[in-house]
Order: sequence, then C-alpha cells, then structure tokens
Amino acid sequence: MKKRLIIICLLPILLLASCGEDWLTVKPSSSVNIDGYYNTKARIYEALVATYDPLHWFDYAFGQYCNIQMVSDVMSDDVYVGGSDETDCSYLHRMSNFKALPTNEVSDLWTDFYSGINRANCVLEKMDGVKDIDDETKAEYLAEAKVLRCFYYTWLWKLWGNVPYYEKNLTTPYVTEQIKADDLYEHIVTDLEDALTNGKLPMKQTEANYGRVTYAMAAMLYAEDVLYQNDGSRYNKAEGYMEDIIKSKKYSLATNYADLWESEGEWGTETIWDINYFNVNGGKDWGSPMAAGGSVYPKFIGINGLTGSSLYEAGWGFEPVRQETYDMFDANDARRDATCYLPSSEGATYTPRYEDTGVFLRKYLPRIGGNANCAASADMNYNNNVRIYRYSETLLNAAELLLRGATGSGSAQSYLDEVRNRAGLPSVSATLDNVLNERHLEFVGEGKRYWDLIRTGNAGSVLIPDSEGYRSNTWTENKKYLPLPQAEIDAAAGSEYPLTQNDY
Repeated sequence: MKKRLIIICLLPILLLASCGEDWLTVKPSSSVNIDGYYNTKARIYEALVATYDPLHWFDYAFGQYCNIQMVSDVMSDDVYVGGSDETDCSYLHRMSNFKALPTNEVSDLWTDFYSGINRANCVLEKMDGVKDIDDETKAEYLAEAKVLRCFYYTWLWKLWGNVPYYEKNLTTPYVTEQIKADDLYEHIVTDLEDALTNGKLPMKQTEANYGRVTYAMAAMLYAEDVLYQNDGSRYNKAEGYMEDIIKSKKYSLATNYADLWESEGEWGTETIWDINYFNVNGGKDWGSPMAAGGSVYPKFIGINGLTGSSLYEAGWGFEPVRQETYDMFDANDARRDATCYLPSSEGATYTPRYEDTGVFLRKYLPRIGGNANCAASADMNYNNNVRIYRYSETLLNAAELLLRGATGSGSAQSYLDEVRNRAGLPSVSATLDNVLNERHLEFVGEGKRYWDLIRTGNAGSVLIPDSEGYRSNTWTENKKYLPLPQAEIDAAAGSEYPLTQNDY
C-alpha cells in the first residue's frame, strides 16, 4: 500500500486571513472558539497537518488548473499549453506568451499560498499555549511550519515578487504592508537558516511520515532560493547544506531513471520531497476539489482520444512537449524516453489538439489503473505524486555552487558525472554551462527550466517567438513578475496599505 501523510485536518479550515473565531469551524451548524483550543500536542498537530493541505490544491481547487510545475513550464521553452485553442484555460496561454493580465492569470495560486501561510502562522502563534509537548517535538513542529511558510512565500516571491508579507495572522481589515521582492527573499532565507539550525528536523522521514518536511527538503528550498537570487554571500552556506545531504547517505540516485515516475518508484532513495497524491479511497470531486485524494493533473495533460496504448489512459490534451525538447536529448540518454512519450512508439493513435507536436510528458501521464478504487471522481484521483526535490538536484546544486565559487570538500566533476552516468552518458567537463545544460535535461516537466533561464540572465535570448507562431512575444525584464491579481488590488484600495501594481 502506498504510504502517505494524509493532508486533512480534523477541524476544517476556511480561507480567511485571521486565526480567529471565524477562521475555523467544526460543522456548519456549530462553532468553536479557538482561543485556548490549541493547548495540547494532538491539537497543535491538527494545525500543523492543516498547513500541508494547500499543497494539494495546486492542481485544481477554485476553478483554475494550476499545477506549479506546469505553470512554470508553459513560460519556458520546453512545452506548449495545448487544449482546444487559446481560449481554453486562457490564463495559461496568456502567461505562456507573456501577456498575463491582472484579471487573467493564475490568481488561484495566490489564494493557495496565502492559505498555507495563514495556517503556518497559526502553528507558530499558538505553540506557546501547548503544555504537553516536549522541547524536541516542539522545535520540529515549529520548524515544519516555518519551512512550509517559506515554501509558500517562495512561490509568491518567484511569481509576483512584491507582495504583502506577515508573520502574524491579520485582523480586520486584513491588510498589511507590501514589501519588495529582495526584502521578501531576506525573510525567507533567514527563516530557513533558523529552521535548519534549530529545528530538530530529521534528514529523512520514516515511511509513515513521507510527505512531511525534512532537513533535506528545507536545505533544497534554501539552495533554490539562494541560486535564484544569485546571492553569492550565501553560496558557501547553501553548498554546505548540499554536502550535509550527500554525506548523510540517506539518499542516492535511483538506478533506473524511468522508474522514478511510476507508483513503485515513489519515495525511493532519490526522493527528497514530493507532494503526495493517492487513489485508493481518494475523495476529490468536482464538488469537493480540496478533499484528500488524488490529482487531476495527469488527466489534464493526458493525450486526447488516445487508443491502443497499453500504458496510458486518454486525457484532455494539455502541455504537449515541444519537438525541440525531444530533439535536445542524445539518442543514448535514458532520460529522453522516460521523459517523452510518442504514441507511435507503441502503435497507439490519438486525436490532435491545439499546439500538437506528437510528443507528450510521460512523467505525469495518467497511468492505466492510476485512479483505481477511488471514492469520488475518477478524473480527479490519479495517484501521481508531484516530485518537488530529487537527489539528482542536490548533486547538481552542489556542482553549480562549487563552480560559482563556494568552497567545499566535494567535486563538481564527480557530482556531474554521477548524474550523467545514471543517464548512460559519458563524462563532460564540469563547467557552469554543462551543469546548467544537465539541469535542463534532467528536469524537463518539473518546473525548473523557466526559473533557471531567468536567474542565469538567458530568458531574454531564449524565450522568444517560436517558428510555429504560438509564442509571438519575447520575454523582457518587466515580465519577471506577474501582475498582482486585480481582486487583491481592489480589496486593498483605500486602505492603509494599498497595493502597488507590478509593471507588466
């Protein structure tokens, strides 16, 4: 049986901005005053588990399909949006062409992230009232909440940059100061440093707790943020965290790259952190999309009208892989056919949709039986975990940080060779360009490429109009951040803290 941390709170939590009486209900017909409620270890654990809950909403919750990896990748040069035409999930098409509008973008993610932040803050605010918790568990719970808050803020930082920031939940009128992206970065990395130093986080969780934050996960988030910020003052610390993971011997590369994407390969030696989804008794439905269970993302990117496949079910035809992405792989690279699926390879047929290339993202396609024994909608309960951090990225982070000037005991060459050897490729010199190219090959469809292009200064030369005419605009610096959602601008208008719109 697939092990998972079931992300569901015994006390359902509503999407308001305060940890107050209106924020938490037991049943619609009754209410509970939470002043003093979080006074036991069991109850604060309820709040902690609830902090994980918004992770499940990324694929679909409030009406938008916004898997965080897909949202990132449609702005890159690896995939198209697909669907029926440009009006089908128009927010994704507009973002792909760098034409996002305050009224037409992935605004649901804004709600998801701040919901997670609110819940994390509740754990941090209420912990002092818990009397039956030992110091080590208390430190671990606080660190988990803090790291999750950093994860949610990281995505706000990358997508919108200049956003409202708070560490204590808001009271009416639920507004607070909007801070600059660089200041938000400082808050995030200093919180992560505290969690890594003082948090009592395990390097790896036990099987029963897979999905919870670990030292390794927090370290990977830290390295991601430091590299994205190009913060040379913290390269040494980030590299040290990567060495901690490597030297722990708790993680290693999976022998077969293709196995990583099957149910049997989930939470193997390479997995540092996944967002867990499960099919058995999965309760997600169109009327209850935030219920615990599976994911709709595989169906979303599944192949329209697919017949004759012994491996995959049909889907809705979004996120086709560009032909150029398939062609960039060496024919001997084991990652090519583990990443890309060509229906013709097994004699299958399908009905092309908009932006069709004939190449599809094998990593997350809906496996036959992947939604078996669900309790609700079959479309919404596939068991494909979303892979956020893998050990191969630890190795490539360490190699890149060393090449960027960090000091450490490891070898950039050996780390790069380890990743390439698993792919069946010969050694190449450990240069910065080669490490970044390896990241491109290793993480297609995992939401890394777009951010790598921005942080390395290559977005403007790579993200340009394509030969098919699907992308007509070129990425420019003012496209680094999406426009703030118009609903948020309107809600803060006339308050003490009106929001300043990003240049878009």
